[in-house]
Order: sequence, then structure tokens, then C-alpha cells
Amino acid sequence: MLVLASASPRRSELLTQAGFTFHVHPSLISEEYRSGEDPIAFATRLAREKAETIFRKLSTQEIENDPLLVLGADTVVVSPAKEILGKPTDANDAAHMLRLLAGATHSVITGVAVVNRHGIEVASELTYVTMSTISEVEIEAYINTGEPMDKAGAYAIQGYAAAWIPRIHGCYFNVVGLPLALVSSMLKGAEARIMKGRSF
Repeated sequence: MLVLASASPRRSELLTQAGFTFHVHPSLISEEYRSGEDPIAFATRLAREKAETIFRKLSTQEIENDPLLVLGADTVVVSPAKEILGKPTDANDAAHMLRLLAGATHSVITGVAVVNRHGIEVASELTYVTMSTISEVEIEAYINTGEPMDKAGAYAIQGYAAAWIPRIHGCYFNVVGLPLALVSSMLKGAEARIMKGRSF
């Protein structure tokens, strides 16, 4: 049984797009940044904590012929000035984030964790995103759509903000919230290890 430890509708859509059948059990952990933690360590730690929390919660329900496999993910945006940007707290915070990103190249990191009875695997994906210069009028209009408010870095590459992104270097789906090629590889590897464990 594959479980996605995330309430993100975008991650659910991407997993479905990739052909996976799964259940959703959001993990409500603290997402507080630790002083001195680099962005990759931050994203992978949160992904691992999300997956481990849900695995512990559901492990007693595991069925022998349907092993529990929990997928956790966390995406962070890193500004050109190396500032970690999560989801904006309000409209002013969203505007501040967009000003930091406009007219420059920033990075998007998604930490991914897969947990099952045989252990845990953690990895990350990095994509560079170039954003065009944005006017204050455009920023205000974008914030008024409501789209930036639940997105890391205050924008959605698959939404209105697509008009401001002339190029990316790396995985597009990573910027949406779930690097599908990496996730597919990790899930296949975990399933193979589970099957191998059964053979002993």
C-alpha cells in the first residue's frame, strides 16, 4: 500500500499522472528551520520526518500481502541571495519573495523520503529557475489571484507565473512539487527490496 504523507493536491496529481495508486495521509509536523541547516538538509529532513511519522501511525495496519510504503516530500525555494523561502505568511511576505526572485535565477529543492519495514531512503532533486523582471503592478495582481499563498517561494510554475519563467535547468516536475523520475526510481527500488525480503 503506497501512502503519500502530504496534503498537497499538486503532489497527488503528479503521482496519479505517473500511474501510481495511493492513499493520502498528511503529516502535520513542525516545519521549523534549524539554524545553520543548508537547504538540501532542511528539505530532506522534513521529507523524512513526514514519511516516518505516517509510517509509525499506519504500520500496525500493514497487511502481509500489501506492504506499507510511505512517501514524504518537501519543497523549498532558495533565493539568489541564498535565503530559504517557504510558503508566504501573508500578502506582504508573498510580495517580498517575488521581488527577491524577479529578474534572476533561483533554485528549487525537493527532498524525498520513502519508508517501509526494511528501512528508509532519502534523496533530493535540484532545479534552477530563471524568472523575468516583474513590475509592482504585476506582483499585486498576481497576489490578488490567491495563487501564491500556499506555494513555496510564492509562485506556481504551472499557474499564472509561467509567463514570467523563460527557462529552467533541471526537472520541471520538481518545481511543481514532486520530481517524478526520482520518485518513480525510489519507489521501484523500495518495492524490489520488499519482494527480495519476502523470498528469504
